[in-house]
Formats: sequence, C-alpha cells, structure tokens
Amino acid sequence: MDPIRTLIADDDAGMCLLMRRMLEKSGGFALCGEASDGEELLALFAEHRPALVLLDVEMPKVTGVECARVMQDMDPQAILVFATAHDQYMADAFSVYAFDYLLKPFKAERALQTLARVKDVLQTRWEAAQRTKPAVFHAQSSRLLLRHKDGVSVLNAEDILLIQREDRATVIYTVGDGRYVTADTLGELEARLDPQQFLRCHKSYIINLSHVDSISPYGRWTYVVKLRGTKRDALITHEKYEEMEKRFG
Repeated sequence: MDPIRTLIADDDAGMCLLMRRMLEKSGGFALCGEASDGEELLALFAEHRPALVLLDVEMPKVTGVECARVMQDMDPQAILVFATAHDQYMADAFSVYAFDYLLKPFKAERALQTLARVKDVLQTRWEAAQRTKPAVFHAQSSRLLLRHKDGVSVLNAEDILLIQREDRATVIYTVGDGRYVTADTLGELEARLDPQQFLRCHKSYIINLSHVDSISPYGRWTYVVKLRGTKRDALITHEKYEEMEKRFG
C-alpha cells in the first residue's frame, strides 16, 4: 500500500506542527498540504484527493464541519479526524461521519492510536481490493432507465453493485466494471429501486444487498461494506446496519 495522502487544516501553526510530528512518528503517511482556513482546505482537498484529513472545527471562512459536508460529497471514502479544544461540536462532527474526534490538549499516544486505526482500515480496504472476486452477472429482474449527459442508458437492476455520491454527482457502479454518471439524485434513484434489494445505507451510498460480501467497523457508529465483484466499498451507519441485520435475519 502506498503512503497515505494526508491534509492538515488548523489556523494554529503550533497544532499543525504537532500533527506533522505525529504523522512522522506513526509513519506511512504522505503530507500533501496544510490549510489555515476552510476555503484553503477545500481547494487543497479538490486538488490532492487525500485519503485522510486532520482538521479543526473552528476555522476562519468555512468551519470544519461545513468543510466536512463538502468533502463527503466529493469523496465519501475520505477519512476525517477532527482535533479541537471544543467538545460541544462532537455531535456535529459525528453527524458528518467523522472517523474520530480528538479533544485538545490530547496526549501523543491518543493521536497515534487514531493514526494506527486509520492505517488498519485503509490496509484492509487495499487488501480487499487486491483479492476482489470475479463479477457474476445475475438474471435480469427489472430495468432502470438512466439519464446522463450523453443521453439515456438502460441498466439491469440486478447488475447494479452500488450507487454513490462522487465529485458532487451520482455514480452507478455495475458488475463488469461498469460506471455511469447520472443527473438523478440518490433520492430519486432510491425511489425507483426495489427496497427489498437495495438499501440506502448512508447519505452518500445505496448498495445492492445481494452483492454484500462482508462488513467491518469503521470509526464510531459507522461500518464498511465490502461488495462482491468490485474493488469499491461503501459506508453504512449503525442504524442502517441494524436494519440490514433484521433483513438478513
């Protein structure tokens, strides 16, 4: 696995220095930028597409939580770790699926534990991508008319693996490495799909339950869903995980 591309965002230069030292001590991370305000963070995120962002909550111009919402829409798989002196923002941070929330002043051991968990999650994701099982096409059960910039495509619903928000658009991934970008929202597609087969597992994902391979913990109140036939995975909230357990039970 390549070094983990990481961004740091904090208007406190001393905190940025501390986080750099934590990354160096942990090892396996590649710092691709530092931001002192929210606008700079969003520009760096769009440019570098990091796997990990370490950010404060209270930042000039755009708050950390507001930045998190935008970054989630651009890349829902990016890992977001908040580091702040204000515990009253913890609920807001986890509402945007933060991986962890470090309260300043935190001990070095606490930050290193979080970075170790980040590496474990990304290593597991990378290993799963290397051993992806071959795609298996299912018999057609229904068809989905899909609008996009080049016209219209017709997909077999059974062949859809997952649907996600990506680069502020909606993208459908199908067996056989198919990828379709559509103007339809996740909500619109959810309403047109069979609710017994598809689950809106997260604000940024819809998954095909028949392709679920495994589920593993990811941060607090969130899990990672591995799907057969693709290197991609999805996030599922604790609430939706319990709903899926009932369906499979």
